[in-house]
Amino acid sequence: MLVEIEDKIISTDVFSEAFVCDLSKCHGACCVEGDGGAPLKEKEVILIQDHLEKIKPFMNKKGTEAIANENFFYLDENDEPATQLVDKKECAFVYFDENSNNAMCSIETAYKSGEIPFNKPISCHLYPIRTKDFNEFTAINYERWDICSAACKLGSSLKMPVFKFLKEPLIRAYGASFYKEMEAINDELKKK
Repeated sequence: MLVEIEDKIISTDVFSEAFVCDLSKCHGACCVEGDGGAPLKEKEVILIQDHLEKIKPFMNKKGTEAIANENFFYLDENDEPATQLVDKKECAFVYFDENSNNAMCSIETAYKSGEIPFNKPISCHLYPIRTKDFNEFTAINYERWDICSAACKLGSSLKMPVFKFLKEPLIRAYGASFYKEMEAINDELKKK
């Protein structure tokens, strides 16, 4: 089933499925697994380019070598920009926490440290929601991936729907009034 808010078509899985990232179980596998880098908006390419020197100190050696050799992004099969990968595996912006061995984002760490004025790419911040822009609308879908089974389990135990877990990035992407409308739709869906 689908619902519509403004020019967004939203899968109801975003309301019905439960999800809370559980780094202690997955160790940030979504930043390492898969067949491509994180999708980037054009404005994100510019922001990263403009602030790359402030992000680099937070990166690991493999990541800085990858972007030195290949640039920090590439164009995917749809000619859309995506973050560069290290050896066709983890995102070039990943570093591994020494204590937990969790994959961490150097862009997010630079942001939280006050070094840059923007957070990690919105495609990462919104995960497990994936978006696709079309001429007339944006599709918003929940992406199921087996590496996130621990997140689904934790979300179920906490009774946390995907959209509530992703409140901050949804507001970042689409605004507070959009999120309020999502809450109203969620209330309606619960009544059915």
